Amino acid sequence: MRRCVVAAILVLSAMFIITGILPAQAADKLIKFPAGCQPEFETFFTWYAKDKGWDKEAGLDIEMKYFDSGMGMMEALPAKQWAVGGTSGTPATVGAARYGTKIITLADDEGLANVVMVRPDSPILKVKGHNPKCPEIYGSPETVKGKTVIATTVSSSHFVLNAWLKALGLNDSDVVIKNMDQFQAVAAFEAGIGDIVSLWAPHMYTGLEKGWKVVGNIRHSGSALPLVLVGEPEFLEKNPETVAKFLQVFFRGIDMVKSTPVEKLVPDYKRFMQDYCGLEMSDAMCKLDIESHPVFSIDEQLKMFDNSNGPSVIEKWQMGVLDFFTSQGKLKKEDVAKVVDAKGVPNFVTDKYLKMAKKK
Repeated sequence: MRRCVVAAILVLSAMFIITGILPAQAADKLIKFPAGCQPEFETFFTWYAKDKGWDKEAGLDIEMKYFDSGMGMMEALPAKQWAVGGTSGTPATVGAARYGTKIITLADDEGLANVVMVRPDSPILKVKGHNPKCPEIYGSPETVKGKTVIATTVSSSHFVLNAWLKALGLNDSDVVIKNMDQFQAVAAFEAGIGDIVSLWAPHMYTGLEKGWKVVGNIRHSGSALPLVLVGEPEFLEKNPETVAKFLQVFFRGIDMVKSTPVEKLVPDYKRFMQDYCGLEMSDAMCKLDIESHPVFSIDEQLKMFDNSNGPSVIEKWQMGVLDFFTSQGKLKKEDVAKVVDAKGVPNFVTDKYLKMAKKK
C-alpha cells in the first residue's frame, strides 16, 4: 500500500512539474515585445498573431500598447513605451526628425483608406472633375473656400485633406481646420459641426453608414501614403534578431490575409474591430475595409524598398509626406536636414530587418 501511495505521489509530482512548472519556465523565456498599436487595419495582423499564439511560437510575448493616433504614439516614445509601432507616413516623418525612428516595413497602402467626406446635401458634391488630372474628386475653389473642416492634424487625416485641397488649387489657409481625434470628429460631424470631415479607416466606414459622401481620397488626389512599421532606434540597434522575429510573425498575418478569401476573414476581423477597436461594424463594412488596404508580401516589399537604382518606392512615398510637412512649416530646416540625405531622399527607411526576417 505504501509503495502505491509513494508511486501515486511521484506521478502527481511529475504531472505538476510537466503541466505547471515547465510552462511557467517557458513563459519566463519569452521575450517581451511592446508593440505600438492603433485601432486600425494594420493592427489586425498583430492582434490575430496574439489570438492564435503565433508570437509565442516565435519566442515572443507581444504586448499590444493602445494609442488613438500616430502622434500620440510618437509622444510616448521618449518613455520607451513601445519598440515597434504601426503608423502612417506622416507621424513616421515626425518620429524620424524628433526621435530618430526608422521605417522597417510597410504594413499596407493607405491610398484608399483616408478620405475627405461631406454630408449628402453639400454643394461640394455638385462639382466633379474641376482638376482634369484628378477627375474623380469633387469640389472647386468656390464651393470649398471658407468651409470648416474637422481633421486630426499632423496625421494621415490632415495629409489627405491637404492633398485634396491642393488638387483643387487651394491650401490649408483657405479653410478653417478644427483639430479632433477620429472618434470626436465623427461625433462632432454627426452633431452638425463643420462642413467637411477628414477620416481614416475604420472611422470612414461609420461615415459611409451615416450617408456621408466621399469627395476625395489620397490616391484620387494624386498622392500616395504608406502605413508603415517604425522602430525605436535604441531597441532596433540592440535587438535586431528580436525585431526580425516580430516581422516574421507580422508577415505570417499578411500572408494569411493575401491567401484567404475576404469572406472567410470577415468573422475574425469583425471580432477584432469589436474587441480591440471598440467598433461595431457590419460584415459589408469589414469586407470593404479589408479590400481597401492592399498588403504586400516580404518579397514584394524587398523590391519596394530597393534603392539600388535611385529612390525606392517607399522613399518616394515618404518624400511626398516630407514635402507636406515642409509646406506646413511643421518641420524646421534643421529637422528636415536630419531626415534626408544630400539628394533630398529620406534617410530613415531601411530594409535591414526585412532582409533578416527573409533569411530566418
